[in-house]
Amino acid sequence: MSVSSYVQRDQPEGVPPLELTGERTLPDVPEENYWYRRHLVVYEWIATRVRGLRVIDMACGEGYGSNVLASGAASVVGVDANPDAHQHARLRYQIPTRPNLRFARDLVETFPEPADAVVFLQTIEHVQDAPAVLTHFRSLVGRGGVAFISTPNVLTLAPKGAERSDNPWHVHEYRAGEFEDLCKGTFGSVEMYGLFYARKLRVHELAIKCGWDAIHKRLRLTKRFYEWFTPAISARDFALRPAGACEIDRALDFIAVCRP
Repeated sequence: MSVSSYVQRDQPEGVPPLELTGERTLPDVPEENYWYRRHLVVYEWIATRVRGLRVIDMACGEGYGSNVLASGAASVVGVDANPDAHQHARLRYQIPTRPNLRFARDLVETFPEPADAVVFLQTIEHVQDAPAVLTHFRSLVGRGGVAFISTPNVLTLAPKGAERSDNPWHVHEYRAGEFEDLCKGTFGSVEMYGLFYARKLRVHELAIKCGWDAIHKRLRLTKRFYEWFTPAISARDFALRPAGACEIDRALDFIAVCRP
């Protein structure tokens, strides 16, 4: 079954569900839960660091991350150019009980409003001119602001021995040093973090190294096991660590905290 066969479940009345295309991550799709939680944990981590700030969530997609950021930020605007994603986010999350959150349909390269923080997660690998995008973000946050940029690690995303993954939406996939150099080309200060497995995902990772893939196939447990396991993954099954305290080249994703 292709990713385009999956559609969000149980949306609020009047909110059109989005179809999973592989271009963006969606909540409310059980088969997508691994990727949703992998992204959510980073949004939750950033949310604790932008309390009281004016925040732009660039390429916000479905809008769930903007909603998380708005739990403590002074204001959040979620920016996305896709009309379906924008309409869904506006109808689902821009509600009277959250007046500090709104959504704008625009390009990340041209959205003009200044802010204290820009968040740009799992998207820089999609853009043609990454330095130009980062330069624009720096102009928006000014001297005292911060930008949070994340991207997958090509060394753990791509199949072993391959130069890149098979994701058709990715223009360029980064190694740690290359990504850090990209950010340092625009920002004066860059702190690097890595995202790693924890709890049951760490146990699952170790089980695979011990031959679990062969066992579940032989016992014909694959479908039943992963129908249970994938929806059970939570944000707590991932851990963020600073580059100095981890083997950054083994990370799933890189997160750069960038200041002018």
